[in-house]
Amino acid sequence: HKDLRMTDYLLAFFGFFSSNENQWLFLFLSAFLSATVLPGNSEIVFSALATKSIYAHESFWHAELWLLVLVATVGNSLGSIVTYAMGMLAPKPINSQKRLVKWALEKSEKYGVYVLLLSWLPFVGDILCAIAGWLRFPAVASVIFITIGKFCRYLILLVSLYPLLKYVVG
Repeated sequence: HKDLRMTDYLLAFFGFFSSNENQWLFLFLSAFLSATVLPGNSEIVFSALATKSIYAHESFWHAELWLLVLVATVGNSLGSIVTYAMGMLAPKPINSQKRLVKWALEKSEKYGVYVLLLSWLPFVGDILCAIAGWLRFPAVASVIFITIGKFCRYLILLVSLYPLLKYVVG
């Protein structure tokens, strides 16, 4: 009986995240966590939900896909804004031996707020957002460029699904 209860519990738990009613919340939380220091794997969640939507609608261009891009963009942008705010509290990264941190700091000082267009990049994107906060880049401009970068991230991800699924959808 214990095995049956555990199985029921696991099915209910994972069913909560995969249900149509909760998929938007799950995508938002995954995207948000992916933009912080916590793991979120938003690319996997986004790709799975987008694939499911493409199969259901038998089309690559419909409103639900754009809603997926919007939810993922908002969640991921808000997570990066939290990282930006945390950067405002961080001590100066003096003589960091980490190559990515040195690169991000150099590029941030050279290009200013525009470097946040690269906030979607794996690993370095989080560092760029934290450095932007530390360097006190203007908040409104930072939010705009972070959001543009994150939107491009999910748009690129969606478009990259096309070659994989075009033969299945038709």
